[in-house]
Amino acid sequence: MVVGADGSETSKRAVRWAAERAAGRDVPLHVVYAYGLVARFFAAEAPMPPSVINSLLEEAHAIAETAANEARAVAPGVTVRTHVVDEAPVPALTRRSRHAAQVVLGAAGQGGFTGMLAGSTAVAVAAHADAPVVVVRCAPDRQAPPARGPVVVGVDGSPLSERALACAFDEAALRGAPLVAVHAWADVEDENLLRRAKLYFSGTPEEGQVRTLLDEQVAGWCERYPDVAVESVAVRDRPRRQLLDRSTTAQLVVVGSRGRGGFTGLLLGSTSQALIHHASCPVMVVRPRGDET
Repeated sequence: MVVGADGSETSKRAVRWAAERAAGRDVPLHVVYAYGLVARFFAAEAPMPPSVINSLLEEAHAIAETAANEARAVAPGVTVRTHVVDEAPVPALTRRSRHAAQVVLGAAGQGGFTGMLAGSTAVAVAAHADAPVVVVRCAPDRQAPPARGPVVVGVDGSPLSERALACAFDEAALRGAPLVAVHAWADVEDENLLRRAKLYFSGTPEEGQVRTLLDEQVAGWCERYPDVAVESVAVRDRPRRQLLDRSTTAQLVVVGSRGRGGFTGLLLGSTSQALIHHASCPVMVVRPRGDET
C-alpha cells in the first residue's frame, strides 16, 4: 500500500485512511514524499544556496516521518516505511504503483513548490497508475471519511467495469459492507444521438435488458463472495449524477477510469474525474491492465 504525504490536512486524512486499509489487508504501508528538488532548481531564477537545499531536505524528512508516526498511531501493527525522493509527485507515485496493492492520495494538498498533492496530481496519478488509485474525499461537514455505508461500484458491462467489480467485491468483503452495483445510462456526453433516441423512446424493454445484463455481470461475483449482500440498480440517468448522489451515504465508490462510451484516447473519463473532484466519500479509480489499453 502506497500513500502520498505532503503535510496538508487532506494528506493526513489520506495517511490515516491508508493505514487502516493496510491493517485490514495485512500489508506494509509506504509513505512517499516527493519534493522534486531538481524541478525547483531549474524553476528558480538563481541557484539555490546549500542552506536552502538542506532546509528543504530537513522539511521533507520531517513531513514524511510525521506522516509515518500518524499511520503507526492509527494502525500499530502495520509496518510503515518512509520514502523521501527527489522526483515530481506524479512520476514518483506512478512508478511505485507497479508493485502496490493501491495508491492512496488526498483530494487536494498544498500545491505549488512547497506541497505535493494538488487536485491535478490526484487526477494525473489516477490516469497513469498501474494499481487502483484511491482519492480520499469526504463531505465538507465531516472531519473524516465515512466508516459505514455500502461500497458503491459503477458498472457498464465493459471489461474495465469487470475489474471495478472485482475491486469493489474485494473491498466490501474486507469491510463486511454491502455492495451496490449501479448501471446508469443515457449519459448525454457519452452516447451518440441514435443510441440516446433508442433509449428514450423504446420504453421498458430497454431498461429490462439493461437490468438483465447487470444481473448477469454481478452473478458470478456473488458466487465468489457469498457473504457480501448485493443490491443491483439499473437506472436511466447520468452515471456521474447517480454515483455522486450515492457517495453521500457510501463509504467507498469504485469506478473504472473511463466508461464504455468515452473516447478511447482519454486516460480518465468525465465520470471518474467528476467523482475525484466532487464525491462525498473516498473514490477508487481502476485502470485497465496493460493488455487492455
